[in-house]
Amino acid sequence: MHPTDFNYKMPAEWTAHERTFISWPVKDSMCHPDNHQSVCAGYQEFIKAIAEFEPVSVIVNPNELENVKELFNESNIELLPIEHNDAWLRDNGPTFIIDDEGNRAGVNWRFNAWGGKYAPWDLDDKVAPQILEHYNIKKFDAPLVMEGGSLHTDGEGTLLTTEECLLNPNRNPDLTREQIETYLKQYLNIEKVIWLKNGLDGDETDGHVDNIACFAAPGKIIIQTCDDPNDANYKITLENLEILKNSTDAKGRKLEIIPINQPPRAEYKGERLTLSYLNFYFVNDGIILPTFGGNAAEADKMAEKVLSLTFPDRKVRTVNGMAVIKEGGNVHCTTQQMPYPRNLKAL
Repeated sequence: MHPTDFNYKMPAEWTAHERTFISWPVKDSMCHPDNHQSVCAGYQEFIKAIAEFEPVSVIVNPNELENVKELFNESNIELLPIEHNDAWLRDNGPTFIIDDEGNRAGVNWRFNAWGGKYAPWDLDDKVAPQILEHYNIKKFDAPLVMEGGSLHTDGEGTLLTTEECLLNPNRNPDLTREQIETYLKQYLNIEKVIWLKNGLDGDETDGHVDNIACFAAPGKIIIQTCDDPNDANYKITLENLEILKNSTDAKGRKLEIIPINQPPRAEYKGERLTLSYLNFYFVNDGIILPTFGGNAAEADKMAEKVLSLTFPDRKVRTVNGMAVIKEGGNVHCTTQQMPYPRNLKAL
């Protein structure tokens, strides 16, 4: 039996949240363990910012529980002792789905650390079931390697993703595009997949869509653009824009496209950092937006302005986007939302 057999579907991210989940960094798994202290400070900032809007559940390795507890005194921040290898809960956490009566369930995808890039990942693959069990939420096991950062939905039957990630042979080498679409329809109850081509240049996730584009509302998509023809993201963006301009959603609507220009290029130890304003995160009545400072200050202001105009009823809360990006991701990558069980009203 699949979630669609019970009329479960994946709601849009802007649907009202009961709480946000986030995992605490693990030094042994970090790309740059020397930065552990500053990365932890970045996560602390993210968690406190989110807690201004809604409760936060922090997944912490049991041996670190007491140390992390000292960092938070907010009443709506709780710590859940669950063993994990790495701290990107968007990708290894459950994807929450809701039925017509507002009852919740969770999809437990298979996780292989972005195509086997980082080992071990056995603990991360077991996190989602433990979260669902803790909250007594029904679980559907999907026979598909999938990361939450590789998909966005409008809550009305349309899913946005990239070929670079979902069709990558390091995820599901034995499945065709059509078979992957079938699984997405069975487990998320979507009707149509819009396939963008590639993700951002240098993105080690193999093109997660949450760095490129997302739904702002049904029929409305925000996309990060590049105006420098010498930047690899220029061609990538143009190709994805062309796809969107020629696409309709599951309801047959032409898409309204809202551009946000990318921040200036930045590198760390000779490797390009995947800077993206699209890695923002919806919270109740707000948005958590990573900004990058320095020579990105003007681009930061423009991104904040675009989001403020696009979401006039939401407070745009900025956080230091440079704090964790050297590890490969940002705010959206670290978080996973749990919708209210009987509240389907979009904020």
